[in-house]
Amino acid sequence: MVAVILRYEGSYQLAHGYYLENNKSTLMAGLHVYILTNTSKKVLYVGVTNDLEKRLIQHYQNRGEKRTFAGRYYCYYLIYFEYHHNNIGGIEREKEIKGWSRQKKVDLINSYNPKWLFLNDQITKWPPDPGTF
Repeated sequence: MVAVILRYEGSYQLAHGYYLENNKSTLMAGLHVYILTNTSKKVLYVGVTNDLEKRLIQHYQNRGEKRTFAGRYYCYYLIYFEYHHNNIGGIEREKEIKGWSRQKKVDLINSYNPKWLFLNDQITKWPPDPGTF
């Protein structure tokens, strides 16, 4: 696994699945398990994807859609993510985290992102332009 340093509010933190290229964070190909929340940070959504940038934009575009959990609760703010080299590991980890209590998920988020900063702009231009993807 590649562990890389990303910059958040003047400090550097490790992030899985990213590397620095010319002082810019760049997304690696692979499977990401991620946690989203809404503006009030009351709802948590756990997902898995092989394209985190595209998936974040899809969640944003689906905001307010009653047919999806993330859409219904306006969950499109990234607060946690991790990288897995293989699909089986990523899918198993997603299932594991989904089975956790809210408090255990909060503890995981706090261990990497104690201020619960929205990390979307570390992955892609945020908010995305209309019609992206």
